[in-house]
Amino acid sequence: MRSKVRIWQRIFALFAVVLMCVGCSNVPSTSYNPWEVISLPTEAKLLDIAFTDNPKHGYLVGSNATLLETKDGGNTWQPITLQLDDNKYRFNSVSFAGKEGWIVGEPSLVLHSTDEGNSWSRIPLSEKLPGNPINVLALGAKTAEMATDVGAIYKTTDGGQNWKAQVEEAVGVVRNMERSADGKYVAVSAKGNFYSTWEPGINAWVPHNRNSSRRVENMGFTENGQMWMLARGGQVQFSDPANPDKWLEVQYPEVSTSWGLLDLAYRTPEEVWISGGSANLLRSPDGGKTWEKDRDVENVPANFYKIVFLSPEQGFVIGDRGILLKYQPNIAPDAKSEAA
Repeated sequence: MRSKVRIWQRIFALFAVVLMCVGCSNVPSTSYNPWEVISLPTEAKLLDIAFTDNPKHGYLVGSNATLLETKDGGNTWQPITLQLDDNKYRFNSVSFAGKEGWIVGEPSLVLHSTDEGNSWSRIPLSEKLPGNPINVLALGAKTAEMATDVGAIYKTTDGGQNWKAQVEEAVGVVRNMERSADGKYVAVSAKGNFYSTWEPGINAWVPHNRNSSRRVENMGFTENGQMWMLARGGQVQFSDPANPDKWLEVQYPEVSTSWGLLDLAYRTPEEVWISGGSANLLRSPDGGKTWEKDRDVENVPANFYKIVFLSPEQGFVIGDRGILLKYQPNIAPDAKSEAA
C-alpha cells in the first residue's frame, strides 16, 4: 500500500514540475526597455491615437466619449469634453492629415476638425448606414475614408458632405479591420473563424478560410504589403512575399503562452513589436525571425491592445484602464550606439 502511495506522490510531483516548466518563458529578455508608463486622467478604455502635422500635438480617443489632448509629444494629457447629446458615445478611431482631423464612433458618429482639433463639428450620417464606424483615415484636404463594423467602406472628398460607397456589399460583423498604405483592407470575422480581403477596384470582399484550427485574433499589413496574422495560442504568421495567397510557417514567439497576442506593429522595416494580454510585449529585431521579451513592463496592470508607431522615433502602446506606454528612442540600442 505504501509503495502505491509513493508512486502516486512521484507522479504528482512530476506533474507539478511539468506545469512549472510550461509556465516558464523560454524567450530571451530584451537588454533594454524603451517604454515609459504615462499617467492619464482617465480609466476609460482607450482605442486610438493620432497626431497633427505637429509631432507634439496629438489626441487619444476611447470609450465614454473620451478625448484627451497632448501638446508635449505625449508626456502629459488633458481631457476635452465635447458638447454632444450624451456621454454614451464610444470614440473608436481618430486620424489627422495636417491640421484636418476626423473622429468616428458609435452609435453612428463622425466628427470633423479643420483647426488641429480646437473645434469639432458633427457630420450627419444616413440612418441607412450599414453598421457603426470603427475606422477612419484622413487622406488629405477634405478627404477621408471610413469603415464600419460590418465591412462597409466609404470615402468623402468634400469634407464629409457626401460619402461614396467603395464596396457594394458588407462582409458581416467583424472583430477588427486594418487598412494598408495602398488602400487594401483585411477584416477578421467576429468569431475569428475566417477573414476577408478587399482592394480598390473590386466590388466585393473576398472571404478566406483560416489556415489552422486556431481562431484568428488580429490581422494587418507590413510596410511592403505582406499580411501578418495573430491567432489563438500565441501563433504569429506572415504571408509569403513571393505568393500573397500562401502563408509562411507558423511561429510561436513564446511557447506554451497562456496570454493572447493582440496587436503587431513595425517600428522599422526590420524591428517588430507584438503586444498581448497581461502586459506582455515582444520584440523582433530581424523582421520576425527571432523574438525577445520586454520583462520590465510585465508588472503594468493592463492588457496591451494596440501598438502605434507614428515614426521610428514616436510610438505608443495603448492598454486598458487608462494605461499608455510611450516609446523613448534615446533608450534604444541604435540611439546608444550613435551617441557612443
